Amino acid sequence: MGVDIRHNKDRKVRCKEPKSQDIYLRLLVKLYRFLARRTNSTFNQIVCALRVSSRARSRILKAGGKILTFDQLALESPKGRGTVLLSGPRKG
Repeated sequence: MGVDIRHNKDRKVRCKEPKSQDIYLRLLVKLYRFLARRTNSTFNQIVCALRVSSRARSRILKAGGKILTFDQLALESPKGRGTVLLSGPRKG
């Protein structure tokens, strides 16, 4: 008898397009992807996080980015000007 292998977790899940069918949101995503790819803006090069995995850290630093903690961000930009706060999904 063989061993049954569960293949339902093999697929790599990655967000390729927005779930919303709103054409304006889709145009905004398309424009943002273009600008992120074609400009050397520092907006996409600095990440502030509580924790960063070693793999994510290596990818960010390899791409020429910079990783900050919240206290370093508070020293650089006390009023939060020019920053964007993003929150991921919460478990529970």
